[in-house]
Amino acid sequence: MRTYRFRRHPPESAMFERCIGLAWCPECRIYIGAMVYVPRTLPLVDALASLPADERTRLLRKEAALIDHLDRHTGR
Repeated sequence: MRTYRFRRHPPESAMFERCIGLAWCPECRIYIGAMVYVPRTLPLVDALASLPADERTRLLRKEAALIDHLDRHTGR
């Protein structure tokens, strides 16, 4: 089982601690996504930081494409 959590809101937002959490099985390709709480003080690794803005936006709109990207490029 692999997991990834990411923030959707900027630090000044009251919603900053509400993040998206994904968990998936790379072999069977079944995944789940949920809203998860991550404290402000806990930094999250941004696996998409090196991508151009348009590619990053595209991946964040489609969970299946995001999971494929993470499997191919991060080995997570």
